[in-house]
Amino acid sequence: MRRRRSSATWRGAYSVAVAFAAIGLIAATDASAQQDRQQSLNPEDVLAPSQMAQPMPAPVSEPGAARKKRRPAEKRTATEKPRPGSAPEHTPRAAGYKTVIECKGPFAKDSGMLALAVSYDARNMIFTHETVQGSQVGVTVMFPKDPKRRLEVWWRNSNRTGLYLIDIAGKSIWVAPKGLRLGLTLEQVEKLNHKPFKLKGFDENGVASVADWDGGELASLPGGCKASASMQVKNKGAAAELPAKDQYSSDDPAMRALKPTVSEILIGY
Repeated sequence: MRRRRSSATWRGAYSVAVAFAAIGLIAATDASAQQDRQQSLNPEDVLAPSQMAQPMPAPVSEPGAARKKRRPAEKRTATEKPRPGSAPEHTPRAAGYKTVIECKGPFAKDSGMLALAVSYDARNMIFTHETVQGSQVGVTVMFPKDPKRRLEVWWRNSNRTGLYLIDIAGKSIWVAPKGLRLGLTLEQVEKLNHKPFKLKGFDENGVASVADWDGGELASLPGGCKASASMQVKNKGAAAELPAKDQYSSDDPAMRALKPTVSEILIGY
């Protein structure tokens, strides 16, 4: 599984028609089966991607799902160097679609796949499933053939509503609330947070996850969502000196010396 316009009135009407046609057809064929598989799901038990084996900052709880294998083509590493500065100076767009996530509208907690289809065109997304702790969870993949615009949206309910998690990874240019994006350095993330933050140490893949924003700006986002980030280093051998069993401050000289950059962002409710 891996990694959104004419006059506004015309496009809106057209998109709604396409969205209902596309989503209605899919829903009619699998709603019954999905209902049996997912009717007992609740977010703290099963609805979480493998990446969330790393904890999101409090108060978002750790689902505890086992890390799942990714296809080689969807390897989750940051390959683009960050531009100087802490965040984009303009709103990024790709082929006419806004690629900044706000925790409202199509990305609100009570949103659904239909809302995404209306905003980003149903032809620009596919629906698939992930198995999490033995249950099938619905996932909408936006722009699945474009690594720079790819985005995963995980649903709380079997009818593809109730947004639970948004995953930004790979080469994606999507920007999370308050300017958090892939490729940022520790210093740049600190600037967005307005203070240092805490990370768990590095795992065997050289990835460390944010453990706590420590009351900074990124701890509270407009719309009630929460953000977490993973940071990866190139030198996995050196990263072993800061193991995952411990926590470190982002301004720790040993952590800074490794020069980790943001490799994945999770936005959850």
